[in-house]
Amino acid sequence: MTDQPALLRVAIIGCGIVSKKHLRAIIKLANRFELVALADSNPSAPGALLKSLKINDAKTSKIFPKLKLFTDYIEMLETLHPDVVAITVPSGLHFQMAKRCLEGGSHVLLEKPMTMKVSEAKDLVDLARSADRRIAMGHIYRYIPLVADIQNDLASGVFGTITHGSVIVRWGHDQKYYDQAAWRGTWQYDGGALMNQSIHAIDLMYWLMNDNPISVSGVIARRSRDIEAEDLGMAVFEMKNGALCQIEGTTATSPKDHEARFFVNAEKGQVRIALRKGRPALEIRNADGRNMTMRYLFRVLKRYGNSFLTRATNPHYGIYDDLFGAIRDGRSPIADAASGYQSVQAVIGIYKSAKHEKKIALPLTGDESTLDMTGFFK
Repeated sequence: MTDQPALLRVAIIGCGIVSKKHLRAIIKLANRFELVALADSNPSAPGALLKSLKINDAKTSKIFPKLKLFTDYIEMLETLHPDVVAITVPSGLHFQMAKRCLEGGSHVLLEKPMTMKVSEAKDLVDLARSADRRIAMGHIYRYIPLVADIQNDLASGVFGTITHGSVIVRWGHDQKYYDQAAWRGTWQYDGGALMNQSIHAIDLMYWLMNDNPISVSGVIARRSRDIEAEDLGMAVFEMKNGALCQIEGTTATSPKDHEARFFVNAEKGQVRIALRKGRPALEIRNADGRNMTMRYLFRVLKRYGNSFLTRATNPHYGIYDDLFGAIRDGRSPIADAASGYQSVQAVIGIYKSAKHEKKIALPLTGDESTLDMTGFFK
C-alpha cells in the first residue's frame, strides 16, 4: 500500500469538451480528489469550462478553493507538482505532455488514444514503470457497470472457449464537427474514425476476449467527410487462441447516430453490450439460451448501490475512482498503460495493413506512426 494524502491533488490540462466529464467526476468524488489547476493555452477556456457547468466565481471559490489557472502547463507542473494530471488535449500532444508529467512525479489520466506513434506509447509504458507512477487510460467502456464482471467470467472460463467477436462503432459526425477545429481528422493530431472514435471500443474487445492479436487485415476509406484521415474503417483481427474479431468504425453516419455494439460468442454462451446515446444495454445468455442478464445486474447493484447510475452515465467517475484505489493500493488501474499501448498498436496495424494491402503481424515492432499515412487518400 502506498502512502498518500487524504485528498489527491488533480490538475486538468486542456479545457475542451471532454474535460467537462472529468470535472463532473472530480466534483462527485470530492472526498478523494481536489482540483488545484486548470491549464489551457487559450486563457478563456478554463472560465468557459466552469461556466458550462454553471460554476460561477462564487461557486468556484467554494467548490475548488485551491484552484489556480494557467496558460502554460509546464509552469503549472513546476509550480504545483500535482499528484494526478488529466490530459484532455488533441491526441498528437499526448506523448510530450504525459512524459513531462511522469518525469515530474505525477500520476496521469490520459484520454485515448495514448499516442500517435507505437514507439512513444511503449516509452510511456516504460517510463511509468520506472517512475512507479500510474497511467489510467480513458478507455471508458471498461468502466461501465457489469462489464468487469462479464470480462472476469469470460477470462475465467465460465463461458468456455471464445470463438469470435465483433464490434461496431457508428459515431456520426458531420462536416461542421471537423471544421470546428483544424486538428480534427488530421494524421498528426487526431487520426480518423478508428483512432479517435473507435479505439476504446477496440480496447474493450481485446479485454473481453482476454487474448492478444497476432495479425490484422484492414481497409480504410474516406466516404463522406472532407478530412485528411478515414471516416470509415473495417478490419479482422486473428487472436492467439485462434478466435477472430471483426471491427467496423465510422463517423460517416448521421450525427444523431452515436452507438457502439459488442458481441462475444463462446462455447457456453453469448454476450452483447450496446451503448447508444450514452445509455448502456446488456444481454448475457448461457449455452441453453437462458437470459442471465438480471443475475449480473443484481450482483452489480448490490456492489455499487447509489453510485450505479452515476457510473453507468459517466464512466469517468469510474476511471477516477479506480485510479484513486490503484494509487492507494499500489496496483494497476483497470485500463492501464499496457492497454493504451496495445490499442495504439491495433489501430496503427489496421492503417499499415490498408496502406500495404496485406495482413500485418502483431505486435508491431518498429516506429510506426499515423504520419506514415500522410497522403494516403490523394
